[in-house]
Amino acid sequence: MKKLSLAAVAFATVLPALVQAQNIAVVNGKTVPKARFEALIGQIVKQGQPRTPDLERQVKDELVLREIFQQEAKRQHLDATNDYKIKTEIQNQNILINEMFSQFSKDHPVTDAEVKAEYDKLKAQAGGKEYRARHILVEKEEEAQSIITQLKGGADFAELAKKLSKDPGSAPNGGDLDWAPSGNYVPEFGQAITQLEKGKSTDKPIKTQFGWHVIRLDDVRDVQFPPLDEVKAQLQQRLQQQKLAKFRDELKTKARTDYTFTTEKVGS
Repeated sequence: MKKLSLAAVAFATVLPALVQAQNIAVVNGKTVPKARFEALIGQIVKQGQPRTPDLERQVKDELVLREIFQQEAKRQHLDATNDYKIKTEIQNQNILINEMFSQFSKDHPVTDAEVKAEYDKLKAQAGGKEYRARHILVEKEEEAQSIITQLKGGADFAELAKKLSKDPGSAPNGGDLDWAPSGNYVPEFGQAITQLEKGKSTDKPIKTQFGWHVIRLDDVRDVQFPPLDEVKAQLQQRLQQQKLAKFRDELKTKARTDYTFTTEKVGS
């Protein structure tokens, strides 16, 4: 009996320490588990905030307050309302769906080979030339023709663009459109660029849906494509999104339902 009593005393002494090690607090007899604390602080750290003693204290404060508030809400039987049950169902559904897609991404990571293949494909598509052009946009053909006449007389293209162009994006920069492939422009504009010699301007006004243009070609070069290392992260994200989209479509196709989906996706 004496040995048993000593053991009971020892257990009674150790038990509070064990409870304290597994929980961050006890609120009205209910524990706030340490696992909940680690889960929440882990989410915060993933978002880029460093784990510090001050952050840990703030998270613990928040969790204990939540427990206090939750207990009061339950005391008022708010967890028994239909509104609460529906909101909880939707929230739980969102969490579960996110977990599924997260697990899919872990099980189907984008490989280096897939990234390289996508990079090579995009690089091949970008092949060709890109042009550094300037333009002056006006409303009427006569205005454009007058500008061409002034240029032939020695007027400075950039100065005329600043003074006369109706394009708010390029006019302050002397009509400069920076580097771009011809396909980035409307067909009439892009075709005019490809037919110009470097340093020359169009000798006739070019009509597009935006108005009348006078265009000058400053330079031409082969398309500049960034090294793989610079775009690898973007390609990985793009390919992972494609895999997730395919997985979503497969689930949608396999499901037996009497519901007819619209062509547009609502949310994602």
